[in-house]
Amino acid sequence: MGDGITYVGLDVHKDGIVVAVAEGGLRGEVRDYGRVANTPAALQRLVRKLGHQGVELRFCYEAGPCGYGIQRQLSAAGHDCVVVAPSLIPKRAGDRVKTDRRDAASPHFSHPVGWLGMRRCGSR
Repeated sequence: MGDGITYVGLDVHKDGIVVAVAEGGLRGEVRDYGRVANTPAALQRLVRKLGHQGVELRFCYEAGPCGYGIQRQLSAAGHDCVVVAPSLIPKRAGDRVKTDRRDAASPHFSHPVGWLGMRRCGSR
């Protein structure tokens, strides 16, 4: 079994969130979880489903025009949530194909290692 931490990468859009999950800690396999609506209720359901049996959840998503509402909601629920500057997400040379699945999975690889440039979220 892993170290009890599940890393969750999010690709946030106005109408939905694409979710990638890596269970089993740093060496966990990244799998596509699917798409959920970008609403507080849908995000709560996602957290309930993923946070079974006391598993620690760590979220990561790319900063963008959707703001920090998701980060505030997840932090208020007691979960670690990192918002990442897009320019600081490492990319392989020649990797120009952008898909929602890749975007959701890419922060996972760097988040635990601490390579990402995190953004401080302002207070309301």
